[in-house]
Amino acid sequence: MILSDLSIKRPIFATVMMLALVALGFFSYKRLSVEMYPNVEMPVISIVTKYPGASPETVEREVSKRVEEAVNQIAGIKHVTSYSRESVSTVVAEFRLEERTNEVAQEARAKISSIRGQLPKEVEEPIIQKLDFNAMPSAAVAIQSSSLSQRDLTTLVDKKIRKRFESVTGVGKVELVGGAKREVNVEVDPVRLDSLGLGVNDLVNGLKGENINTPLGKITKSTAEYPLRIEGKPEQADSYSSMVIAARNNRPISLGEVARVTDGVEERRKLALVNGQPAIGLDIYKQSGANQVQVVDNVKKVMQKVKAEMPPGVTISLVRDGSIMTRQSLADVEETLLVGGILTVLIVFMFINSWRSTVITGVTLPISVISSFIVMNAMGMTLNVMTLMALSLAIGLLIDDAIVVRENIVRHLELGKDHMEASRFGTAEIGLAVFATTMSILAVFVPVAYMRGIVGRFFFPFGITVSFAVLVSLFVSFTLDPMLSSRWHDPSIHNRGNRKGLARWLERFNDWFDRSADRYRGIIAWALQHRLKVVISAGIAFVLGLVVMATLESSFMSKEDTSEFQISFQTAPDASIKESEGRLHQLLALIKDIKEISHTYATIGAGDNGTVRDGLLYVKLKEKSERTRGMFEIQQVIRERFRSIAGINFSLEEVGAIGSAAKPLNVNIKGDDTALLKKYAAQLKQEMYSIPGVVDISATLEYDTPEYRLRVDREKARSAGVSSSAIVDSLSRLIGGEAVSSYEDEDGDAVDLRVRLPRQLREHPAQVRELKISVSDPDGSTRLVPLASITSEVVASSPTEINRRDLSRLVTVSANLDNLPIGTAVKQVEAVAKRIKMEPGYSIGFSGEAEDMAESFGYMGESLILAVLFVYLILAAQFESFFEPLAIMFSLPLSIVGMAGMLRITGDTINIMSLIGLIMLMGLVTKNAILLVDYAKVLRKRDGLERTAAVIEAGRTRLRPIVMTTLAMIFGMLPLFFGIGAGGEGRAPMARAVVGGLITSSVLTLIVVPVMYTYLDDFSNWLKRKWKGEQH
Repeated sequence: MILSDLSIKRPIFATVMMLALVALGFFSYKRLSVEMYPNVEMPVISIVTKYPGASPETVEREVSKRVEEAVNQIAGIKHVTSYSRESVSTVVAEFRLEERTNEVAQEARAKISSIRGQLPKEVEEPIIQKLDFNAMPSAAVAIQSSSLSQRDLTTLVDKKIRKRFESVTGVGKVELVGGAKREVNVEVDPVRLDSLGLGVNDLVNGLKGENINTPLGKITKSTAEYPLRIEGKPEQADSYSSMVIAARNNRPISLGEVARVTDGVEERRKLALVNGQPAIGLDIYKQSGANQVQVVDNVKKVMQKVKAEMPPGVTISLVRDGSIMTRQSLADVEETLLVGGILTVLIVFMFINSWRSTVITGVTLPISVISSFIVMNAMGMTLNVMTLMALSLAIGLLIDDAIVVRENIVRHLELGKDHMEASRFGTAEIGLAVFATTMSILAVFVPVAYMRGIVGRFFFPFGITVSFAVLVSLFVSFTLDPMLSSRWHDPSIHNRGNRKGLARWLERFNDWFDRSADRYRGIIAWALQHRLKVVISAGIAFVLGLVVMATLESSFMSKEDTSEFQISFQTAPDASIKESEGRLHQLLALIKDIKEISHTYATIGAGDNGTVRDGLLYVKLKEKSERTRGMFEIQQVIRERFRSIAGINFSLEEVGAIGSAAKPLNVNIKGDDTALLKKYAAQLKQEMYSIPGVVDISATLEYDTPEYRLRVDREKARSAGVSSSAIVDSLSRLIGGEAVSSYEDEDGDAVDLRVRLPRQLREHPAQVRELKISVSDPDGSTRLVPLASITSEVVASSPTEINRRDLSRLVTVSANLDNLPIGTAVKQVEAVAKRIKMEPGYSIGFSGEAEDMAESFGYMGESLILAVLFVYLILAAQFESFFEPLAIMFSLPLSIVGMAGMLRITGDTINIMSLIGLIMLMGLVTKNAILLVDYAKVLRKRDGLERTAAVIEAGRTRLRPIVMTTLAMIFGMLPLFFGIGAGGEGRAPMARAVVGGLITSSVLTLIVVPVMYTYLDDFSNWLKRKWKGEQH
């Protein structure tokens, strides 16, 4: 071969090539950022619009529908989903994966800008964000104080601490949760307003007109120029009481006459608790593409500096570290990689019984692994679980080519050839087969890299990394290995019978193996004499494998013990923040005695969509090595305890889960009529309670929020000269409160100046109807119109949340699963759903994890078919025959037997990881068959052996490399197989599927493939005879 001959002739040249690969690999490694998962750009954007004080129905009608209709016009849209809640509209637009996120986001901004004038003026500017799978808090810092008031502590955090963290390299956003933000409160006295003939609009206009600091222009004097500005804002907050806001009967009226002005705090809508104690939380989000581990390290460094600058009594603690699982998972995979490499090298040493030969073979591993960082850096990948798992799984693969080449060289050395001749001849003899086996591996992993759907995006770096590493290992096997074999003489090859210690024991093992290999000749001979029995037995084994496979349950991903989880909960629809806080303290009290909990971090009203009824309790457990119970066992205990608390809906969720829904099981009922949707959802929820393992069941539209409504009598209002907009302007300021202006504090920062009724005057609708609206008469005078004279009061209800998907309403019944795979849950829900009789136009479907699983399984099926086809085409090209590759292809279904059996034994499900293992098997199991069939053809063509003798001799000769490579792959995957370490449970099914498939396919291949080779050879000869007969 050209490469091996060149390397043998020019050893320095071969060494330099290897050193160049290693050097580039090291430099590339230094540039890689670290993430838990790959940087996946999903063309999904969210549009969050806040409409303060609006009910869900109003939000849906005035905001969500209009935004939906606008973004639905964008080309490439796949789904438009909206969530209308109190004061908040969230519209999620999902596009086809081919679309570019930046382009669709820009187009969405243009569409939203075009309808901005159609939205109510009270609506805040819509926030358009791209979905980032890593867009979760990378860290959360809690600040507590025993000496400062809540307001002073909030001011300290907002002005100093928050800014310090915002300036950290890699930090994108810092969100403040809890605390008491400073605010100048103007609490209006409606009685005094009425007595002076003023309306709230007069108060607001007067306040806006007086509370101004604005530039007036510039004064020019000779060669100097000075800016001139007016200062109308008081220097002290208590000075607002003396500010004149209006005049009646030529008498000035100060703000203090009609309102109580206090330098206070804003009305509480959020809170944060650390271990049940009040705190102010800072949720720290990293920039897209930033190194998460580095960001957290930087945050910790800044936190230590900030601690030293804090006043006495102020403490800062890191309550949430998003890099822990990343660090542990990556460290575990790196350890798996190292242990797998050591085990693989030990297998090689055991069979070769020479430390020099082991080094020559084993040097492939570090070169291939280090070189793989080159492609990662070149293609913008990161060091994450997927890329490192690819390397750990590929450890056995990377050394395979070197094992086969070195074993063949050693065999020729034992036959009496010198090192130069053995290196040349041994590499050339096996070269084509090794090249074909490597190409069959690439034929499997390239389709994996280019799978469609979300799973394809996540496995792209996996497939590319393995493919590049395998190509490098092939290159090393054809260059460095033959060069070292030709130059570095191994005396142990000719020292048989004179070894001592461990080498003597290994020599005895190899003698036993050779005797077993000689007996294998008889097994092949028997199989060739009883070909039909062998084929029937293989067929029965395959059918049994399919039967076992059919009994396996299916899931999207295996659950992992991450030592952390969160509990989201919602209180009653009419609950205030005080009520929600009380329920939160009840939850905390119930888990206080669980010793495995390290700490808790709880929030209410956090996030863009948070309300006073939405709470989140983050639970950090001690590490697995420090506790006796697993995370899922602890979750079961907590779930049982929380069921005793009335007035809440709760759900135990995975922190930072990949997917579109917090709960794995989501059943959607689509239709138009809200009443019917609620009815069907209630029926389905009741049916789902009968399914064991389906827990934490909840439904949207399940509870209505009671509300009071004021109905305007239009005739009376018109005769009184009052418009509905005037009523809205006045009441929204008095009830909801309005920041009409701002006060500049001591540091020059703006503090909101909020006008509102005192809390005790806005507790009941009757108090609201006692208010009066000011109306301007044509003569310029002002008169007051009692609200009670033009409105009536009614009690009604509105949904807590209204969801829409693809421009129509839907109700989602969601649930968690307790030791129940998602595939089984879907089948059981489908069965019970058939009992519900629905009107035409209503349908039931699945979203979330069930939808992702169905879609991903379909795409993986496509990749599996493509991989098998590519493997066949590569074999056909190598053997110059369309029939002989079929003998090798028969080894593929035999792998299903072991895979299904192993998954059944270990209790795993058919999931994304185990299916990737199945696809990998399509390339791995052909390697052994290629070595056997290729050498049989060589013996027939080169040495002129009869077919049966050639097959028997090929089996005997190739048994050692086949067993060596199979054991190398199995032992290389053993650390992953046992699933030990952080996140090991999720990765284990892939290794278990591969190991099980390799065991059975290797055993059966050694018997079935020779038989199938002879059958197909007979068939080929028959066709040739028939073709020649027809020609004559």
